[in-house]
Parts: sequence; C-alpha cells; structure tokens
Amino acid sequence: MAETEPAWIELEGGANARDIGGLPTIDGGRTRAGVLIRSANLQHLTKADLARFAELGVRRVVDLRTDVEVEAEGAGPMMRQPDVTVHHLSLFPDSSEVHDEVAARGGESADDGGASFPPERAASADDSGASLPPERAASASKSNASLLLPWHGRGKPPVVTGIADADLYLTYLDRRPDSVVASLGAIAEPDGATVVHCAAGKDRTGVVVAIALSLVGVERSAISADYAATEAQISAIIALLRRTATYQRDVADPASVPPPRAEVIDAVLDALTGRPGGISGWLSEHGWTSDDTDRLRARLLV
Repeated sequence: MAETEPAWIELEGGANARDIGGLPTIDGGRTRAGVLIRSANLQHLTKADLARFAELGVRRVVDLRTDVEVEAEGAGPMMRQPDVTVHHLSLFPDSSEVHDEVAARGGESADDGGASFPPERAASADDSGASLPPERAASASKSNASLLLPWHGRGKPPVVTGIADADLYLTYLDRRPDSVVASLGAIAEPDGATVVHCAAGKDRTGVVVAIALSLVGVERSAISADYAATEAQISAIIALLRRTATYQRDVADPASVPPPRAEVIDAVLDALTGRPGGISGWLSEHGWTSDDTDRLRARLLV
C-alpha cells in the first residue's frame, strides 16, 4: 500500500506535531483523523497554537517527560487550558524512586548502574510556569550527574535486540508499564483528541504511539514510516529544545541526537510480539484488558 504522507500540524511555538490519521491497517482500514496527535515539547505554544489545538478538539495531553523535566520547565500553557486534562506519565522512574535505587546500590552513578536520571530534583519553576532562568537552570544542571533526554546519561540497557536505541526503548516498558497502560487508556477516551508528547517527540512518544498503532492492527510499514518521519523535523526539534536551559546541554551537539531509523521501532515491536501473548499479552500482565483494546480500536480506527 502506498505510504501515507505525514499530516503535519504547523505550530509557532512547537515542532514535530502531526495527526496520526489515515494510516493503513492490515485488514484494509484506516486510522481516524482528529483523534491522536504526536508532538515535541509543548512548553512554548503561542496563543495561536492554543487556538489551533482547540480547533482540533484537543481534550487530553499525555506528557511522557520525567518529573525533573516537568519541574524545571514549569506548568506550561496546556495546563492552563480549562477544557484540557494533562496526564504526566513518565516512562522513567520518578526521581525519588531513582534516589532509592541508587542508595540501594551503594551510590553508583546513573552511567554505571543504569538509573534513568539523577536523584537530585531540578529547582522548581516559578509560579508563572515559565522555564527556569539560565542561572537557576545552570545550577540545577551542575547538581545533576547526567543529562535529561533519553539518548544521554541513561546507563547501559541490557542487550535485547542488539540495537542500542531499541534496547533503551524496551527499558521504558520494563520500568514503567503503568505509564504505557495509562497512556493507551487516555488515547482510548471517547471525546476529543489526545496529544502525546515528550521533549523531542521522538523516543518516548515514538514508543507509545507505535504500541497503540500496532495494538489496533496498523500495518508495520506504516508504523515504521510514522516513527521515521520525525527525521524531517530534527532541525526544528533542536531549535525548540535550545530555547530553554533545561535541554540546551542535551542538544549542544546535534550529531549526538540519534536519528529515528525505522529499524529501531521495528526491533522494539519484534521484541514485544516475540513475548508470550505478544503485545496484548504483555499489556494484560499490567492490567490492560480485551475491552480496553476494543475501546482503543473503536477510537483510533475509521
């Protein structure tokens, strides 16, 4: 089947935003437009962007960033929209959990032991919800042993697929299946559209969206193509993340940002489908039911 062109959503203060509608399913169907949107960080949305999301019927935001990122960046404009519910569902352990984990290992660093991010919390944002001023963010950064984005400072994941990014992605599932299940539940809600995002809208967002699409029967090639489509937005993503001190260090070297290659998400889905019961079996171990799958299918598919 012919590849579907990404349905990009132009935002003044955002990047990598697209509607996941029109993707082909293995039984000849299509995903429904206006239901699931994926995006990079929403912290800098303008009034025009907020109006655009309102036009698109956005009622929920699934924010996959860590508590450290959320605290450092502040509340964000979507938190102040009266008709929008924001779900913070980190795919890494919260900083307090990491602190306990590191303490139990005798104080090993994240790089040595695989802790997802440093135990020290970043300083809180001010009441206005603006991101940290440079001097405060710099101070917070000095206290942190590693960087915030997934491709930095996450330790060495166990080798599963032989592809480093894919192995990292699988640690999301092992460490935070609760957040994956809750994210899928939010997407399945019957009213309005759901925006799923992280910082870049590439890694964490890519995993959750790929699982949702695979679960409802979207063709694998279409899932891979959607994941890889982020490559066209890498420059815009880097420019967006450079706007705040929270992420500046992570994107100081653009060459260090791993490209979203189709083989990465294919390896993740292969690993999941290779488990007993496949993706549905893995989800059911963590509270997902067949009725939930039916709700998701009814929501995502035409």
